[in-house]
Amino acid sequence: MTAAAPVHSGWPRSLLGRNLLLIAALVVLSQLCAVVLVRQMVLQPRVAQAADGVARNVVALRAGLGVLPPAQRAAFVEAFNRQASHAAMQAGEPPSPRQRALLSPLERRFVQAVVRRLEQQAEPGGDAGPRWRRDGAGLLALRVAHGGTDYWLTLPHVFPAREFTGAWLMATVAGGLLALLGAWWLQRHLNRPLARVVAAAQQLSRGQPPKALPEDGPQEIATVARSFNLMARSLAEADRERALMLAGVSHDLRTPLTKLRLGVEIAQAQVDAPLAASMARSIEEMDAIVGQFLDFARLGDGEAATAASLDELAQAVAEAQADHGRALQLEAGPTPTVPVHAQALRRAVDNLVENAWRHGAAPVVLRTGASAQHAWIEVADHGAGMAPDELERLRQPFARGGGAARSGTPGAGLGLAIAERVARAHGGTLELHSAAGAGLRARLVLPRSA
Repeated sequence: MTAAAPVHSGWPRSLLGRNLLLIAALVVLSQLCAVVLVRQMVLQPRVAQAADGVARNVVALRAGLGVLPPAQRAAFVEAFNRQASHAAMQAGEPPSPRQRALLSPLERRFVQAVVRRLEQQAEPGGDAGPRWRRDGAGLLALRVAHGGTDYWLTLPHVFPAREFTGAWLMATVAGGLLALLGAWWLQRHLNRPLARVVAAAQQLSRGQPPKALPEDGPQEIATVARSFNLMARSLAEADRERALMLAGVSHDLRTPLTKLRLGVEIAQAQVDAPLAASMARSIEEMDAIVGQFLDFARLGDGEAATAASLDELAQAVAEAQADHGRALQLEAGPTPTVPVHAQALRRAVDNLVENAWRHGAAPVVLRTGASAQHAWIEVADHGAGMAPDELERLRQPFARGGGAARSGTPGAGLGLAIAERVARAHGGTLELHSAAGAGLRARLVLPRSA
């Protein structure tokens, strides 16, 4: 049963990407909240306060116009507007021509507030035309009707024409970038110990003892490292105890097996020949099983890696098989020297060849080859093959195929498990390929460099 493939969505898959996206969203949300607060608690009260002041000034100016002679009213309004324009120019640059065309939302609310406060002062039957415009300098002016004459009063420049300027946008972008930079720096420092844990776990999965992780840093990271180190030590101790038990039992069984073999040889002349042959075969079967136990237990004996040629190894295996009357078909390719644990790799290849003779059919082929990154040696037979779902199960220790052995003594089910552990100890893999009627191909793939 295979796991369902993960569904890819717009949400980033890496922890760094998710943190950056979350922080960016929080920065945007915080700025939007700040905008709402500024509008509700700063701008709107300021607009109302400014509108009250302007309305009072307009009422006062209208009263002043009432006491002035008609000939002096225009000069009075012009002097007032000139003073307001001068104050506005000192406060900042006037609006651009594009901004002069329409009222900004802030100006619109301001004008509406002033108009509402002046409605009670409007003259009966007065002109209902526009109550605002922009003067030649681009400043906002309000129409005041008095005595049948319209006077345009320049409003004081009490706040910017725009609620939010480019400076606010730049500050928002700068704050967001600083937040993202800080998140990236923090996540990078968090990813380093996590990357060490991943590398150690991958090394452990290949059957290689990982180095102890440093148990410093933040409490959570130190706890993860400490737990991983404890797990690695527990696994190593369990593996050593299992190997020691297998080696001890196998070694202790060799002595009685030797005595049994000697007893059969001595008594061979006194018992029936078929019975003696059967007893000898049973002893050989037990001895072969004990030998596999010892091979499996010796895989972690700390053998140093040396540079060797897989072609030379294949040639040595073929010669050893020929000494036992088995002819291997050798197909050696040009392979580079690779760092290997020579004895462990030889045991793995011997087990693969033995499996081919036991469960496959001749001819048994021993091939070598290389790619840009790897070198490989494989054993192929021409037996009946097996179902693909059986291949993974046979990698496990003490797992046996469903059929009986074609030749030789039955093993303990450790042949492929030994080859699998040897491949992982080299940082490589054991590839198994089989099809109905096409036999089994077992390939040890090793990295060209340590």
